[in-house]
Amino acid sequence: MTLRMFAAGAALLLSACATTPAPTPADAFFTRLQALCGKSFAGRVVTTDSQDADFAGKPLVMRVTGCTATEIRIPFSVGEDRSRTWVITRTDDGMRLKHDHRHADGTEDELSQYGGDTESPGSAARQEFPADAFSRTLFLGKGNPASVNNVWAVEVHPGETYAYELRRPNRFFRVEFDLSKPL
Repeated sequence: MTLRMFAAGAALLLSACATTPAPTPADAFFTRLQALCGKSFAGRVVTTDSQDADFAGKPLVMRVTGCTATEIRIPFSVGEDRSRTWVITRTDDGMRLKHDHRHADGTEDELSQYGGDTESPGSAARQEFPADAFSRTLFLGKGNPASVNNVWAVEVHPGETYAYELRRPNRFFRVEFDLSKPL
C-alpha cells in the first residue's frame, strides 16, 4: 500500500512539473501578425534607392486580412495599384512568404507566387525569407537573374512598426508602416 501511495504521489508530482513548451520564434512572430488582423496601416519608403521613386511618391497602405490559423494575407497598395498581396504561412519548419500579384480583373500575373521559406529560427520580431527554387527558376525564366539572390524580411514591433524589406547585392528596399495609428 505504501509503495502504491508513493508511486501515485510521485506521478502527481511529476505531472505538476510538466510544462507547455515555449513558443518558437516563428510561433511568436505569427502571433504578432495575427494581432494585426482586420486592421490597415499607412507606410512610407525609408530607403533612398532611385529604383524606389515610384513607391516613394505614392500612398502606401497594408491591410491585414484573410487570417487563419496557418495563413495571413496582407494586401499592399501603392497608390491606386492594388495588385500585390504578401502571403505569410506557417510551415512545419518555420514560415513562408509568397508574393501574390494579380491584374485588375483578378487573374494572376505571370510574375507571381515568388518568395521563400525561413532557413533559420529568426525572432519574434523578424523573419527572413531567402528566394526558394521556384522563385529562382521564375526569375531566370523572366530574364531577371539579379533577383535569384533576393532575401525578403518582415518585422513586427507591436504598437510601433511593421516593416517589409528586400535585400540582394546592390539593392535594398524597405518600407515601414506605423502600427500606432491604424487607418
